[in-house]
Amino acid sequence: MENLTGWLLDDPETRGRRLAERLIVHSDVASPAVTFAATWQAIVESPFRGGRQAAVERLRAIDPIAYGRSRNHVGGEVTRLSPWLRHGVLSLAEVRDAALAQVRDRSQADKLVSELGWRDYWQRVYAARPEAVWDDLEPPAAVANGTVCDRLPDDVATGATGMACIDAFSRKLTQTGWLHNHERMWLASWLVHTRRVAWQVGAAWFLEHLLDADPASNNFSWQWVAGTFSNKPYIFNRENLERYTDGLHCSDCPVAGRCDVEGSYDELTDKLFADAGHRSERLRIQPTALWHADPPPGRSLVWLTLDSLGVESPALHRHPSAPIVFVFDPAWLDQERPSLKRLVFIVECLTDVPGIEIWHGDPAAVLTARAAAVGASHVCVATTPCPLVRGTADRLSGSLPVVPVDWPAFCDASHVTDLGRFSRYWNKVSKSAMQPTA
Repeated sequence: MENLTGWLLDDPETRGRRLAERLIVHSDVASPAVTFAATWQAIVESPFRGGRQAAVERLRAIDPIAYGRSRNHVGGEVTRLSPWLRHGVLSLAEVRDAALAQVRDRSQADKLVSELGWRDYWQRVYAARPEAVWDDLEPPAAVANGTVCDRLPDDVATGATGMACIDAFSRKLTQTGWLHNHERMWLASWLVHTRRVAWQVGAAWFLEHLLDADPASNNFSWQWVAGTFSNKPYIFNRENLERYTDGLHCSDCPVAGRCDVEGSYDELTDKLFADAGHRSERLRIQPTALWHADPPPGRSLVWLTLDSLGVESPALHRHPSAPIVFVFDPAWLDQERPSLKRLVFIVECLTDVPGIEIWHGDPAAVLTARAAAVGASHVCVATTPCPLVRGTADRLSGSLPVVPVDWPAFCDASHVTDLGRFSRYWNKVSKSAMQPTA
């Protein structure tokens, strides 16, 4: 294990890059021959900066009414809060409260709040079925022809397919680390249904680059598009693209009029699938009990994770004077292979936390060593469905208790008995989700 905290002594403008480069080379998540200059320039020009200040500035700028009216348009008034929500720099309850504070009638914020509900829903599914984040929850539709590819095609990765829209989405993903939700769905649908690439391959590609990528929201959304966690596959067609981009890509596309997504939904369904009929909503997912443990007496050590990268972590709120540790887990680095821009965003969030120690190594070993060094009897962490965090807690349970602290409640899910579909879930919790924090 290695203490990386010393890298934070660099100039604030460069320390994120230097620590991220150190992790990439140290952990071999990318070739040591990678040239960072071009990527770094894109990061410098990015509208996304990690940390609480940037998050709050973006939160203050949201317009719930305009969001509800234009969110489906690529140029619409979407919030772009997802990178900070994913990492717990902002909580769902905090964003909900900010949205409700800006409207006269709560119904004017219902579209934005329901979108927050998707993230809450995916996290609950992840907690209940962590193994399904990489496995089909339901059988896929029967395809008309072709075999499934288990690698990302080079022309897709480099944005050289010849389709103006797809190439633009690919370049935007790799250069900025963010895509509009429609762009994500279009790219995923084309990759899975037209190019016949396994959804797991696409999900891994997104996890590498998206600043807001987490296995729950990302992978279950890919399954929703693929039709392995939805009533039918999501199909991308040109009419939908032109409507929500105002014809941005098609006017100059070299294959306009003869591209893969020409035709009606019925025509594309017949072309792509032997059987893509509407399935009944029979899938049932039983919610799991929240992770609870009673704190023992004595000093706490606060453990920040990828789900709680900042001063708003409920573990820090409960123990504001406790020593704080974050650990870059080699298992996570190897699994998601995060890009330089993802790592820089994470480091920028971490540098907002006064007194934090940043380590690379096995979390169980680091936490054990640091707890002994500071005289802590237990570890406190923000509640998360992440199997890596829960696995570490299980490993330490006999020697160093790991105590979860819940986030501020976004909704009352106590009456939810089935997570098989978002619509059923939202029907149970939407009323409570639309209530501001008392």
